[in-house]
Amino acid sequence: MAQRAVWLISHEPGTPLCGTVRFSRRYPTVEKRARVFNGASYVPVPEDGPFLKALLFELRLLDDDKDFVESRDSCSRINKTSIYGLLIGGEELWPVVAFLKNDMIYACVPLVEQTLSPRPPLISVSGVSQGFEFLFGIQDFLYSGQKNDSELNTKLSQLPDLLLQACPFGTLLDANLQNSLDNTNFASVTQPQKQPAWKTGTYRGKPQVSISVTEQVKSMQYDKQGIADTWQVVGTVTCKCDLGGIMPNVTISLSLPTNGSPLQDILVHPCVTSLDSAILTSSSIDAMDDSAFSGPYKFPFTPPLESFNLCYYTSQVPVPPILGFYQMKEEEVQLRITINLKLHESVKNNFEFCEAHIPFYNRGPITHLEYKTSFGQLEVFREKSLLIWIIGQKFPKSMEISLSGTVTFGAKSHEKQPFDPICIGETAYLKLHFRILDYTLTGCYADQHSVQVFASGKPKISAHRKLISSDYYIWNSKAPAPVTYGSLLL
Repeated sequence: MAQRAVWLISHEPGTPLCGTVRFSRRYPTVEKRARVFNGASYVPVPEDGPFLKALLFELRLLDDDKDFVESRDSCSRINKTSIYGLLIGGEELWPVVAFLKNDMIYACVPLVEQTLSPRPPLISVSGVSQGFEFLFGIQDFLYSGQKNDSELNTKLSQLPDLLLQACPFGTLLDANLQNSLDNTNFASVTQPQKQPAWKTGTYRGKPQVSISVTEQVKSMQYDKQGIADTWQVVGTVTCKCDLGGIMPNVTISLSLPTNGSPLQDILVHPCVTSLDSAILTSSSIDAMDDSAFSGPYKFPFTPPLESFNLCYYTSQVPVPPILGFYQMKEEEVQLRITINLKLHESVKNNFEFCEAHIPFYNRGPITHLEYKTSFGQLEVFREKSLLIWIIGQKFPKSMEISLSGTVTFGAKSHEKQPFDPICIGETAYLKLHFRILDYTLTGCYADQHSVQVFASGKPKISAHRKLISSDYYIWNSKAPAPVTYGSLLL
């Protein structure tokens, strides 16, 4: 993460140029890296004059800028991110982070460590968030305690020396420029740490850090030729940090076993201070290969007081945990059902609970049931037209179980019996509900011994993980057409 250049521009309506560059700094070493990373799509950082004109045009701050411009003002160009592409000399300079505050325009050009054609998603450009932090730090320095223009000019004159410490070679080390000023002036008095506005108090008690990794697995299984089964894993890492001090710092590492499935589509909480670019660029829409980043995934952050979700992720696991077959066939006034379930050999065979719910929609109450099961118990909810197969806490050694039988229904009553617009005729499903403690399908875990805490006192650290089912459907193989997640949401 680095910056190619930074500008401070005063907005001056009524003057010939409508603005003046008050400060600019370029980083030649970062520019050389941009030339290598961007390749044929590289666009050099322009001189101050062309940059000023292009930026004021893009921000609609020119005095004579009253006409509609298709390339800038069309509905397809509505900008909500303060990140722009500037057309300079027939080429587009992107991304440019810029915003106007107190008649001062703050702008910088982050380094993009990949080609710009096609344009990468913003979430993959880690320098953008650093650029915002950099500019906000300059803004806070310029206007904290500033009363008149002479004080502003004094602070502007101090910027070149301050950035040598705060942002050497374009890499931000400390967004608090006041710290750099204190170091430059060799101040002997240590400034007290400031309480952030988002943190309403401090914790007083025994220090402890609790980490929970929860994975939800979804699946749609059809057992039909030409129709692929689908499954997905979504993970959530939840933290609760009871730590003393105003701004404690914590670093948590998520690890995978040797054969674990890499984490993708990672989204982090705003309190995370920095991330490896490889973590943000791993996407589920890209083809998996051996070069995919597989950790450890480090998350340094300053925790809020309450429990919060540190990050979310997805993963492409090779197989679903439970493979199923469900067949329901109508025979005169009754239904014949056959169900086979198989626990994959790689999955931990120790459930907190495991059940298969078998609903019968758009029918009357269950009046008669004959069945045979190789494992577990079957509960009948006659009025709800529902069977619940209680599998329990373990599959047998064979890892396979089966249920078969016939179900007879009475007259249908619209007031009591469940109705579903999709499950008509032989379109039916069973839904699995299960939970496995101390286990995740990807193998992801938080190593409590690798947690780093920078705060007063030695905290107690605990880490837990679990796998739970969510929308885990096995559809009747005799159904006339497959049902997708999308159709369930209609």
